[in-house]
Amino acid sequence: MLKLAIDFGSAVTKIYKIGYGTVLAEATCVTVQKDTGEIRAFGNDAKRLLGKTADLTDVCFPVHEGEIASKELAGPLLEYFVRKVARRSPIEALFCVPCGFKPDSREKVYAVAKSAGISRVNFVETPFLSALGQDVPLSESNPVFAIDIGADVTSIAAFSLDGIIAGVGMNVGGKNMDVHIIDHVAEKFNLKIGSLTSEKLKNSVGSLIEDDNQSTIINGRDLMTGKPRSVSVSSSDIEFPVRVYIDKIIEYAELVLRKLPAEVSAAIGKNGFYLSGGVAKLAGIADYFERSLQMEAHIPEDPQMAVVLGGGRAIGNPALLRRIRLD
Repeated sequence: MLKLAIDFGSAVTKIYKIGYGTVLAEATCVTVQKDTGEIRAFGNDAKRLLGKTADLTDVCFPVHEGEIASKELAGPLLEYFVRKVARRSPIEALFCVPCGFKPDSREKVYAVAKSAGISRVNFVETPFLSALGQDVPLSESNPVFAIDIGADVTSIAAFSLDGIIAGVGMNVGGKNMDVHIIDHVAEKFNLKIGSLTSEKLKNSVGSLIEDDNQSTIINGRDLMTGKPRSVSVSSSDIEFPVRVYIDKIIEYAELVLRKLPAEVSAAIGKNGFYLSGGVAKLAGIADYFERSLQMEAHIPEDPQMAVVLGGGRAIGNPALLRRIRLD
């Protein structure tokens, strides 16, 4: 049986294939013809059209805040991704899901997976996979604290091989920053920008380093004249819309830490915590978290891929999968 680990994320879908590694990373996006409902483009091809389509075409993201928002669109999109990487069946897949993912939400993913031709479905919460993707050994006696910041869901948990000791999934992530940056740029520069430009701006100069002077040129529409205009935007210009969401994540991380038994808290304080997700690439994020949580931060070289790499390790180890999967 062919085995896949699938991170069917709100912004990007990643797939790990046993024996090959990570074989796909594409936007979780489709374009739809409004009058007929026909899907015209999938993945990265669809995302490139964001903000550039005519009135007859919609650009849609069928996964929202970690949930299947549209089974009618999510099914064909997942099938498209699976067919790109798996030419044969049967297929067993592990789906990476947020901390505290509810049974009814799992049922939606299960239905979409079945419609995409997947024979056997497993669910594992992202904190476990984040740790596995960073080569953190899991045991009953060594608790781990992990924070995974996705596009619009952040999972925070303290756990061991026996299960989650305390954890939470919250609807905060990189997309919140993107939307706030759009509003912030409009207010500060009188310039309207789109979501693609906002995302690029966050990724290129978004920073938690005090007085960071990185800058970049962005293009948009002047809100007064309606004409195209370019401006230079620095890290400090967008510091607030980035920092406000990081502060909210830290606030919830502190709430989880307060729920821990004393011995678990002591072990985690000694070992530090493990950070993953695309937002973990922000400049200065490790130091910012360390100052707030008063413990060492561990971040992998490619934090966006940590969860799907952990999924690959779990789906390839049946004994481990039985211990950490959701029933």
